[in-house]
Amino acid sequence: MKPRVTLPLFTQTLGLVIATLIAAQIATVVVIFSLPAPSPEIYTVGDVAQGIRSGGAESGKSSDAVLTTRFGPEPPAGGEPLGRHRLMFRDALARSLGVSPASVVIYQHGPRIIAFGGPHRARRPRPESSGPEPLLYGRFQIGIRQADGRWLIVEPRAGFGFDPWQERLLLVSALAALAVSPLAWAFSRRLAAPISALAASAERLGRDPGAPPLDISGSAEVAAAVAAFNEMQERLRRYVDDRTTMIGAIAHDLRTPLTRLRFRIEAIPEPLRSKLESDVDQMEAMVASTLSFVRDAATPRDRRKLEVASLVETVMDEAALTGADAAVERADRVVVDGDPLALKRLVANLVDNALKYGASAHARVFTDGDMAVIEVDDDGPGMPDSEIERVFEPFRRLETSRSRETGGIGLGLAVVRAVARSHGGDVVLRNRPHGGLSARVTLPLSLTAKRGQPAVA
Repeated sequence: MKPRVTLPLFTQTLGLVIATLIAAQIATVVVIFSLPAPSPEIYTVGDVAQGIRSGGAESGKSSDAVLTTRFGPEPPAGGEPLGRHRLMFRDALARSLGVSPASVVIYQHGPRIIAFGGPHRARRPRPESSGPEPLLYGRFQIGIRQADGRWLIVEPRAGFGFDPWQERLLLVSALAALAVSPLAWAFSRRLAAPISALAASAERLGRDPGAPPLDISGSAEVAAAVAAFNEMQERLRRYVDDRTTMIGAIAHDLRTPLTRLRFRIEAIPEPLRSKLESDVDQMEAMVASTLSFVRDAATPRDRRKLEVASLVETVMDEAALTGADAAVERADRVVVDGDPLALKRLVANLVDNALKYGASAHARVFTDGDMAVIEVDDDGPGMPDSEIERVFEPFRRLETSRSRETGGIGLGLAVVRAVARSHGGDVVLRNRPHGGLSARVTLPLSLTAKRGQPAVA
């Protein structure tokens, strides 16, 4: 299959950022030009005079145009030089308050005093008084000197909320973000899809080393990562296959010298011959077990959905038919993706060990997070803590007589761990507080069950 490689991830991300910014700016410009421009609050001489007389209460204007008053030792800074409009407003305010014009100081932050006939004529109706009326807008401070030498400062009250034009800009920004969100979502999903596929393939490799390679697609960086991942998966598969083949060849070749030994010990007198025959029988059993294990590992099998509790109940029922003390204490219906023959052999080995060394086997099946758990307990003496990990080594046995009547070959737990790990899980042993040994196998739940669907076969 030809790789489907798109632009580098850096280029796609840069394009996403630029496209999002351009789309946001276009949406902002469209909304701003479609709305009316904000008009400033304009104060007349009467508004200011009424605000001074009422001590800063509302003077017939909106809540954003409330005037406040306070006393201070100094007049507002920046009251000079006086322009024509400022003189007009100062003189008119002084007449309205009945004070000397020299007692009034005006300071503005930014915009100037205007009069009728200026650029803001259309924003305010002309009063009925004759002649132009001076107006004041924006941020300002007016000081009126009192008889005791203090200054009464008048200024617009700072609002606690947003001005109408500020609310309009916030609305514009929200609408622009809403407009570009689908575009950003589509681009982000497209960028993340190959990475998500790579992560899913890595998880699938942990569950099934024989999983097919991942299709190479996506950006140049992602395609390179996928190609390296596929190469790593193939190397791991070859490495495992080579080791399995080598072990199988060694075990097979051992049969020939063992056969020659069996013929040669016929001439050896008793009781030495019996001991040698016992050793040869044990070696042949080890070779046969090894070949069986290698054959099972080398044979590719399809993974399918399995209901674990049914499999465990089947193995326990077969053991109980022979008169053994075997029972299932808990059997939650959970599903895994696995090899039926390998998993049945895993459970059978655990049950055989429990019955052989602990005289009983009690199994439980349940879920723990996103893992299926199989536990098999026995009532035996347990084992030393120093040996708990070593018993998973091939041909490792705690029973040192090496008799097949008192123990197996020593591959049972090694097979259990190999099968569990090949399915993306593991197995651990622990001594029970009141005696006996407990084997705990964890296997990943089926991918279907992990996505929220019922974990039932």
